[in-house]
Amino acid sequence: MNPSSPESTAGSPSENSEPVSENAEPASDNSGSASQNGSVASSVDPFASAQLGPITLRNRIIKAATFEGVMPEALVTPELIEYHRVVAAGGVGMTTVAYLAVSPEGRTHAECLWMREAAIPGLTKLTEAIHAEGAKISGQIGHGGIVANGKSNQAQSIGPSKQFNPISFRSVKEATEADIDRVLKDFAKAARIAVTSGFDCLEIHLGHNYLPSSFLSPRLNKREDSWGGSLKNRAKFARQAVLSVREEVDGEVAVIAKLNMKDGIPDGLEIEESLEVAQMLEEDGGLDALELTGGSSYGNPMYLFRGEAPLKEFAKTLPPIPRLGFKLMGKKMMPSYPFKEAFFRDNAHRYLERLNLPIILLGGINELETIKSALNEGFAFVAMGRALLRTPDLIARMQAGEMAKGICIHCNKCMPTIYSGTRCYLDNPEPIKGSAPVA
Repeated sequence: MNPSSPESTAGSPSENSEPVSENAEPASDNSGSASQNGSVASSVDPFASAQLGPITLRNRIIKAATFEGVMPEALVTPELIEYHRVVAAGGVGMTTVAYLAVSPEGRTHAECLWMREAAIPGLTKLTEAIHAEGAKISGQIGHGGIVANGKSNQAQSIGPSKQFNPISFRSVKEATEADIDRVLKDFAKAARIAVTSGFDCLEIHLGHNYLPSSFLSPRLNKREDSWGGSLKNRAKFARQAVLSVREEVDGEVAVIAKLNMKDGIPDGLEIEESLEVAQMLEEDGGLDALELTGGSSYGNPMYLFRGEAPLKEFAKTLPPIPRLGFKLMGKKMMPSYPFKEAFFRDNAHRYLERLNLPIILLGGINELETIKSALNEGFAFVAMGRALLRTPDLIARMQAGEMAKGICIHCNKCMPTIYSGTRCYLDNPEPIKGSAPVA
């Protein structure tokens, strides 16, 4: 969940209306108790321990990856540790650190942590702090690709095909065979660093039009070699990234992936092709679970978030020239979508029907009843983001019977805070400044 200033051609609906129909989702149905194979299931206790590959989580609720924005030197800081410690103390089964770039040019911007030997001491202190609270810790690893800010990183961004990055105002070059080989090896290296640092799980980012996702996208991948064209070719990078991680850390940690169901942009990845990719990933045997998402950090971040787009707040985070363009085109770049509880649920059911791989449900989950019914329908885990950002101890309070739902109102004013310390802006309007890295 790491939005950046998007370039979108997804239309220009009003803030309170549903965008063009190809991006719209039907209302979620929170009823039912069908298991993953379609049979009636007994009630699943969301607070009971559950197996995820080789690890056991104390419950079935995962803190989703939400970029933290408190690492000015691209290394672990006390603020990053506290960000995850409080949500671990608040009762989740596992928290997810985002976003851990596998390569220096794969950072979304220069303050994004990237996996190298120098990061191990800080990452180790981070994992120790989470384990001390009784939770597991996952690291979301990936490569920003066309979403990466080459100007901030002072490194050439790469993608499946040549693109223009509106944030950096620089061109993204087409990845060469050498680039592809290097980055795939970087996935394995990053995985090893994570394991050395004490992580329990690795989440490979295959969504949001980051590098693997942009290879999957027919809109963004115009290659005519073995990495483009057919879906099998376009899926090759994502599949090899997963297998490189699995081969490096097989059995030592859980390995999961976050996959787009839809890119939410015209001519992007659609659900039928995504289902085929999911089947390929299952057949490859590299994953312990699949987390489903949607949207494009490059072209339509609101498809992931839903609710009102924070246009004014987001504009304030941009440099002068992009800010001017954003003020003129903001509604087209970031169309608002009506918020619905568990808004990805209906599409995610199609994956339950076709796969045996455990599925993690993500997207607008705020209510205990939603968690319970989703698990009873066959989802293995649920992942929560904004609800926990506002109420880090929500899960403990749900388990104690003190709260039945979160108090996040989905105003999305937290989105622009990824540049100044991710937080609930309503409760904490002042920036959180990342301090020096932990030793």
